[in-house]
Amino acid sequence: MRSSAEDRALRERAEKVIPGGMYGHLSARMMPEGFPQFFAGGKGTRLTDVDGNIYIDFMCAYGPNLLGYRDPQVEAAVAAQLALGDTLTGPGPAMVELAEAMVSMVSHADWAMFCKNGGDATMMALMTARAYRGKRKVLVARNAYHGAMPWNTPKPAGVLAEDRAHVIYYDYNDAQALEDAVKQADGDLAGIFASPFRHDTFARQAPVDPEYARAARRLADDYDALLIVDDVRAGLRVARDCSWSEVGVQPDLSSWGKVLGNGQPISALMGNDRAREASAKLYVTGSFWYSAVPMVAALETLRIVRETDYLERMQHVGTLFRDGLQAQSAAAGMPLTLTGPVTMPILMFDEDPDFRLGYAFCREAMLRGIYLSPFHNMFMNAAMTPADIAEVLSATADSFEALKTNRDSITPAPAVLALMGD
Repeated sequence: MRSSAEDRALRERAEKVIPGGMYGHLSARMMPEGFPQFFAGGKGTRLTDVDGNIYIDFMCAYGPNLLGYRDPQVEAAVAAQLALGDTLTGPGPAMVELAEAMVSMVSHADWAMFCKNGGDATMMALMTARAYRGKRKVLVARNAYHGAMPWNTPKPAGVLAEDRAHVIYYDYNDAQALEDAVKQADGDLAGIFASPFRHDTFARQAPVDPEYARAARRLADDYDALLIVDDVRAGLRVARDCSWSEVGVQPDLSSWGKVLGNGQPISALMGNDRAREASAKLYVTGSFWYSAVPMVAALETLRIVRETDYLERMQHVGTLFRDGLQAQSAAAGMPLTLTGPVTMPILMFDEDPDFRLGYAFCREAMLRGIYLSPFHNMFMNAAMTPADIAEVLSATADSFEALKTNRDSITPAPAVLALMGD
């Protein structure tokens, strides 16, 4: 029997000492009823909450778990560096070694700079684009997520109109909309931001249209602006290179995060020589940006990326998961579709405008030890095996049966109703 007493107690304590009890993208308020908020540990592809319940985890800490929680090879590198020191008065040699390793892997890049979060990297990309020619306007696709800074956070509290005065929005994958937005910049275009593919929440994912990607490259060149691919979420889950290498389009800048240290806090901005001088002008820093432990973790992660079939294994289990789940849903008479790369799918029922089926299904799966999301893209990790997928599909088969039995009594989730303004 699943317990949640410790989780409830921690939530009550948190309400007293943390504003709102929780904040940001890890708040369980957006998840189905009963999902845990607090976790005690993880190993491989499994996650343990504070009440001792164990889940096969498809969220991977919202991305950072690439190789498996506590991957032994990365953990050994971390332990060796911890014995020497972590945050020192200056960086260690791993900083140079990591930059060399990343430049050798990412075909568009000639240099790398390191920070802590994806939002740091996209902020640095924005600043570099503006420093490049002293222009102000940046183009951003509607509903795309590029971080939680004032210029890009999806929540308006504390944000001024001035913070976004020079952001122009366009529709992703629409080359004409992009061209119209460039014209709206009226000669003041600093940069064009693009996600590797459309991975908005509460929406079906869509691969990048090569025509749109080529249009973005051409427009950046024509107007002497910088093209930026935000690979924070998708980096190393689509390709061993920048994700747009798959369509043959090279950006000037790419932002990286999440997977680089397999859970250690590190992110990066990478760029070509065109953007080097502008980036060198920036004053960007942080007390922990130069810490050695995350850098050696990233070095070991990249070694595994280069030398193993981690990506192909993730693609294999992702295909098994997608095909099995869609077959089960069709057999149950409640068809759903998993869109996006098989390593980063989003789960949506075909006839579920208020997400009541998605939320109810994910709750049933959670009760059976499978942690899924009803609104966010999920993540495969390299520790996941075909045997794990077989266990998952056994649990989801039971989840569909429960959904069929209770379908008439399922109501929309309060979190979704609030989002929709109901």
